[in-house]
Amino acid sequence: MLPRKRLPNLSGLSPSPVEDTSDPLRIDPPAAQRWSEEPFDLVRLAVGSIALLGTVLAGVLAVATHDARMLQLVGALWAVYGLTVGFLSGVLEPVLDGLSQLLINGGLTRLGSGYSSIETLASQGRHEAAAEAYAERARNPAERVEATLRRSRLLAGPLAEPESAAVELDSLRAHALTPRNDVRVGLALVDLYENRLNNPGRAMAELRRLIDQHPSGQGARQLRAALRELKSRRYPTTST
Repeated sequence: MLPRKRLPNLSGLSPSPVEDTSDPLRIDPPAAQRWSEEPFDLVRLAVGSIALLGTVLAGVLAVATHDARMLQLVGALWAVYGLTVGFLSGVLEPVLDGLSQLLINGGLTRLGSGYSSIETLASQGRHEAAAEAYAERARNPAERVEATLRRSRLLAGPLAEPESAAVELDSLRAHALTPRNDVRVGLALVDLYENRLNNPGRAMAELRRLIDQHPSGQGARQLRAALRELKSRRYPTTST
């Protein structure tokens, strides 16, 4: 097994040559679910469609009337499209994501004891007891993702059960996940496949799935960078 190496920082959040296209990790949700997870994509599509239709109509009018002002209209339409996409991706989405994270953190804090008591068990070397405590917390739908992620770190590390950790993380997808949690779970699986299970093909397949599922998310650029680095490190001859 290769030494453990960290992928590029993905917190601001091409398939492998041995990738199995029938890999169950490559889940393509229905279009309706994708719209619900990325609500601003519909706005981008609508504005882009209007700009494209306006471009076609303006072109036809420019040919028919020989009016150069139609070309100015085309420029104005695409300027509006650019401003809209820039505002959604660069301003509104980060602000809403930050506000939702504040609300989530505040809600978890109000739940009570947090995870400090379980972390104490782990620090005392009582890893099995800590893992069971996380499993108990994961039965609460509001804590399912966070508790399972924490439990998976114990399974993959001190308890030396990375296969079980991967199975439990993958089972989280049986429930609806927010885009942020889908990325968190996916990155945890990438780390397991690359550093614990020595399966770079599955790691790259999972990164590709995340890129395909969240192409316009804040972390898309970091995901692509991580995929390029992993591919070049594991398969240097095919990445040149």
